[in-house]
Amino acid sequence: MADFANLLHGFSVALSFYHVALIVMGVLLGILVGVLPGLGAPNGVTLLLPLTFTMDPVSAIILLSSMYWGALFGGSTTSILFNIPGEPSSVATTFDGYPMAKQGRATEALATAFFSAGIGALVGVLVITVLAGWIASFALRFSSPEFFAIYLLAFCSFIGLGGADPMKTAVSLLAGLAFATVGMDTVSGELRLTFGFTDLLRGISFLVAVIGLFGIGELLLTVQEELKFKGVSSRIEIREIFRALARLPHYWVTFLRSAAVGVWMGITPGGPTAASFMSYGLGRRFGKYGSNFGKGEPEGVIAPEVADHSAGTSALLPMLALGVPGSATAAVMMGGLMIWGLQPGPLLFTEQPDFVWGLIASMYLSNIIAVVLVLATVPLFASILRIPFGIIGPIIIVVCLIGAYTVANAEFDVMMAVAFGVMGYVFKRLDYPIAPLVLAMVLGDKAEDAFRQSMLYSGGSISIFWSNPLVATLMGLAMLLLFWPLLSRLVGLVSGERTEASAPRG
Repeated sequence: MADFANLLHGFSVALSFYHVALIVMGVLLGILVGVLPGLGAPNGVTLLLPLTFTMDPVSAIILLSSMYWGALFGGSTTSILFNIPGEPSSVATTFDGYPMAKQGRATEALATAFFSAGIGALVGVLVITVLAGWIASFALRFSSPEFFAIYLLAFCSFIGLGGADPMKTAVSLLAGLAFATVGMDTVSGELRLTFGFTDLLRGISFLVAVIGLFGIGELLLTVQEELKFKGVSSRIEIREIFRALARLPHYWVTFLRSAAVGVWMGITPGGPTAASFMSYGLGRRFGKYGSNFGKGEPEGVIAPEVADHSAGTSALLPMLALGVPGSATAAVMMGGLMIWGLQPGPLLFTEQPDFVWGLIASMYLSNIIAVVLVLATVPLFASILRIPFGIIGPIIIVVCLIGAYTVANAEFDVMMAVAFGVMGYVFKRLDYPIAPLVLAMVLGDKAEDAFRQSMLYSGGSISIFWSNPLVATLMGLAMLLLFWPLLSRLVGLVSGERTEASAPRG
């Protein structure tokens, strides 16, 4: 009941004319970011972040989160009309969305995708509304050992549940932790890994790193692939929109299954991309029309879109309640909170209720507004992709470099953005995940401080991380996830040997 009263108060904050205008502007910017290949939600939010430094935190987070939702919707537009996923999490939508568009069912595909995405996002917001207060109250029991254990659990979750190669994920995490140590040690005051560069005294800005990794790196990859835009008609027919909406209740089982997958992958570090592929695979295996997947089946659009948006939304829950982001974009937003002077975690709910519940209320509004705006602006944003990439690409590069410079008005940051861009390109070419690196850069200092505080408190004894049931459980889960790929491989080998032994011999 208290959460409901807090939510009503949040709506009184979010429903001001200024905040609604910010929601509309953020969604439109997000759709543009999602439509343009090479940008994407993390980089779009990063580029917009410096513009929010003069805003109050409530308005700033509403603008950034609205851009996030718009970017997710924009990625679906290009996936269906051009077979070009504007977001990595929109790749699975191309499997059936583009065939539907080629069959002359573009309006049906777009309407199905957008309504499914809106429902998935609202499910994620409902989960945040119901669970955020409880998780925050529970987290008040945490001290430095518990916080280190939860950070370690987040890192290990990427290895055990992330979907990428475990060794490559570990390398990405360790690289992020190394970058997080650059600059002045917050405990001893000593300089670390600056190599004589005075610009590194303040450390490596995660904003500059994200601009390079997601923006410039993605563009370099796009240039190599010689991307060409070949789309189908983007005209929207009102009658087909209502027909698609009327057919959605027939897929209620798919909605429930995909929403459950999305919420789980959002709260854990699996993320929207893994959620969309997992949901598509489950839909093909268990769906009513699974045999038609890949041929232009609406259920093949519903499954990844619901999971994608429910995961993207619910990823903000661990960021707000525990200070552990569930996705790369949530990590960027968490960095924004710290820049604005706010500390993500359980105390945020008691010290800044206007901020937390204003954000949650705005999430309801922005996702509903996003569905309406994206349907209305599909022809406009789709026409942008008919501009030659040779024109769009350099513009995006210039925007990225300007964004890197504005972080601290330093030319050194521009060079760092380019260096991280090359690194992002190499990572993508070699299939190294980037999200764990960003997470480690954001949480590295916090994890190190929590570990060192725990060591000081215990006199250097590692047993403090097993000193009570709560921290022991968290550490146990972290160790299980860390070694999960190895354990699953061993189980597979043992079961394979048993199968061979029990097979009849000729």
